[in-house]
Amino acid sequence: MSEQGIGDRGGSPRQPSPVIGRVGLQQRVLPAYRAPFFDALAAACPGGLSVFAGRPRPDESIETADRLEIARYIPARNRDFLSPTSPFYLCWQDGLLDWLADLQPEALIVEANPRYRSTPAAVRWMHARRRPVIGWGLGAPQARGPLGGWRNRGWPRFLGQFDALIAYSQRGADEYCARGFPSDRIFVAPNAVAPRPAAPPPPRPPEFAGKPTVLFVGRLQARKRVDILLHACAALPAEMQPRLVIVGDGPARAEFETAAKNVYPSAEFPGARSGAALDPYFAAADLFVLPGTGGLAVQQAMAHGLPVIVAKGDGTQDDLVRPENGWRVTDGDIPALAAALQTAFSDNPRLRRMGLESYRIVAEEVNIERMAAVFLEAVTSCRVKG
Repeated sequence: MSEQGIGDRGGSPRQPSPVIGRVGLQQRVLPAYRAPFFDALAAACPGGLSVFAGRPRPDESIETADRLEIARYIPARNRDFLSPTSPFYLCWQDGLLDWLADLQPEALIVEANPRYRSTPAAVRWMHARRRPVIGWGLGAPQARGPLGGWRNRGWPRFLGQFDALIAYSQRGADEYCARGFPSDRIFVAPNAVAPRPAAPPPPRPPEFAGKPTVLFVGRLQARKRVDILLHACAALPAEMQPRLVIVGDGPARAEFETAAKNVYPSAEFPGARSGAALDPYFAAADLFVLPGTGGLAVQQAMAHGLPVIVAKGDGTQDDLVRPENGWRVTDGDIPALAAALQTAFSDNPRLRRMGLESYRIVAEEVNIERMAAVFLEAVTSCRVKG
């Protein structure tokens, strides 16, 4: 299946329309990790890219970018109703139509989230001028809870306003298709936060030099579930228990360090590292583990030739972590994580081959450059629904 569109299984290939010039892109917030992608997309758009985004709530702990190098960043004023974690959350973005009127984009990309209540007005503004709007999102999973039935019924109408959809993953694309959106107007751009690696992976010997080294890199928050990783390492046979290095800082660091003293005293907490300071940790590791949600460092680890174990989440890891390069385990399942660790350490040559496959995936399939190419293909192929 092509990443350019889930409808590309057969038939004639798509015939792109003439390249569209100015492109607008709406986000609720501008996370720092997205800045390189937006700049890469801006460089690929002949007429440039303007990004309209607001600030997160203070309780969200999202690191944001204050500027972009190539794309134009226009700050929005978000008006939030409750917290984004609430099932009743809603968001309005003041100034959205003024931004469109000033920019006059030839195509618009928006977050495909029905809780952002200013989006329909932007779609109507664009369609009144016969200009396409593309929704970009995680997918449309079955909703649960008190509003689940109402939300499930509302998905087809919400998605129907878009001229095309871009999904973070194949799972998300399948969910959009299941909601009745035409498959030939769905594009899959695997979620990428790192560019194509510029250097080959560091060489690693066929056998471990002493104990295998397990690495975690990330902000130390409760949702990262480092405690699960500690328990899983402790559950291994003594001869298999690895050196565990936990790189990062955050509000849960003291809690995790206390847990480590009781559960896995040999765990190392070197603190926060970034950029080139992370390279020695990736080079010395044999396996990267993300036991909880999030995890921007997974692709970084793969670019350093590491096999990975990740918790199953929203589908964004599905296209990245495969049986050929790692394991996906249920979030919070200590026995499953321990079993994956034991399997990983039982065959050293296989683990090295899996690391090389990780490198190939981020070099060839999941990187910022490929993601930008899919976005551009979606924009140039898009037509306003007649």
